[in-house]
Amino acid sequence: MSHGEHPAVDDADRTGVWLVGARGNVATMSIVGARAIAQGATDTTGMVTERDTVSNLELPPVEGFVFGGHDIEPESLVAQAERQRDRNGVPDADTLEAVRDDLAAIDERIEVGTAVNCGAAVSEDSEQLAEDLSIRDVVDQIRDDYETFRDSHDLERLVVVNVASTEPELAESDRYDTRDALERAIDEDDRDLPASVLYAYAAISSGHPFVNFTPSTANTLGGVRELAAETEVPHMGRDAKTGETLVKSALAPMFAGRNLRVMSWEGHNILGNKDGLVLEDEANAAGKLASKGDVLDSILPDIGHNRVRIDYTPSLADWKTAWDYIHFEGFLETEMKMQFTWEGSDSALAAPLVLDLVRLISHADEHGDGGLQPQLASFFKAPLGVDEHDFSRQLDRLYDYAEEHR
Repeated sequence: MSHGEHPAVDDADRTGVWLVGARGNVATMSIVGARAIAQGATDTTGMVTERDTVSNLELPPVEGFVFGGHDIEPESLVAQAERQRDRNGVPDADTLEAVRDDLAAIDERIEVGTAVNCGAAVSEDSEQLAEDLSIRDVVDQIRDDYETFRDSHDLERLVVVNVASTEPELAESDRYDTRDALERAIDEDDRDLPASVLYAYAAISSGHPFVNFTPSTANTLGGVRELAAETEVPHMGRDAKTGETLVKSALAPMFAGRNLRVMSWEGHNILGNKDGLVLEDEANAAGKLASKGDVLDSILPDIGHNRVRIDYTPSLADWKTAWDYIHFEGFLETEMKMQFTWEGSDSALAAPLVLDLVRLISHADEHGDGGLQPQLASFFKAPLGVDEHDFSRQLDRLYDYAEEHR
């Protein structure tokens, strides 16, 4: 679509998009981008679903997305977008002006969420559901928010996407390996269950497709996966692949294919937005570091040393930088090295993938494809149910899916 076009969207093309963490950087940029596309103020560069083969699928139009969400932060979407414009230059002033009224309207649809077991993601300014509510009451409130939104906007389908800040990892997650165990824990007011699991359970138990864009537990629990399989609700995750790990998943297969022995791969990431601040906390960072490191271990099982660091650098705001040092050995035991630097806008890299995933998981739901969605593996660092981390092979899964469903 070129700038200035305004494609008509009828009621059948409208899709509800419920963002958990709706006022965060990624959510804000996703909403800005979708509404800018609808207003003809930008194009679809960066969206995988606009590439040939995938674009041949009958996908819901981005112009028809109707946004709502949960958050614990009171800052408005407009204020968040203005701050990103001033600090990062993304979105630019003209794009923000084109969607300002849309953001204000969408902000009215954002409900107060829960932050149970979210660790450093909770700030002094956070607002959340009453902490004395039982876990079952919290789930019921979340589910009611989903249904109220869908009914009030007369939406046939609602997709829930978790784009909230990373939680600490859940200890002893195998306690919730079955649907019965998980539901019993909810009924018995198990206070160890984190917010992401409650959002995922509320969505899938209500029949809403769910995407976990984060490293948080959410739909990774065996009990949630069993529920999704039994009710045939599509879901996928974990931890969207947008920057340094994307490069790794494309580059590491080159070393493997040429039989070059990687002795050390050192990755150092710095970023300055709230995600960077939250990841300063070791408990919140643990899951993120694991998913980033596992990619190389899978592709290069004989790697000698593989380490990833994430540091908060306030002045960078939404811009993130990754520097990677690769020390490898070739023929005649010759030691060589490769270095690369990746610099990008964290949210501008992530936002189009959010829109892609909503479209693709809606397609799966429309065609009765429930449970895990392996064709979406290329979007994630730790794709559920998929052990393949080679980016090109992951993309082949998506292309094969598109060909099968043409």
